[in-house]
Amino acid sequence: MCYFNYTRYLVMPLFALMLGLSSMVAIPASGWAMDLHDAKASGLVGEKPDGYLGVVQGGAAVAALVADINGKRRAHYQAIAAKNGTSLQAVEVLAGRTAQAKTAPGQFIMTASGQWVRK
Repeated sequence: MCYFNYTRYLVMPLFALMLGLSSMVAIPASGWAMDLHDAKASGLVGEKPDGYLGVVQGGAAVAALVADINGKRRAHYQAIAAKNGTSLQAVEVLAGRTAQAKTAPGQFIMTASGQWVRK
């Protein structure tokens, strides 16, 4: 009888805990973090004419992703502008045209009037 209580109250909960933890480890990290490709394919973000991303729909995680990518893009655009002796705005406009042209069909782009449309 003592062995039964030991198994019931100590071993079984530990087994359940280990099983739960092992299933969490098996989930790939990409399941927790959204990347740009997934966000575009899901219609959460789109390319704007100024070379930056915009939030089409979504919450704080989408906004954080957009802010992170836009910060990196801005730094890259500034480096290009400095290297070529041109303005940041000129690089942004060219990058926006290029990004919108490369956007896959079915994903969102922002028009010059500020409306989101599917390409």
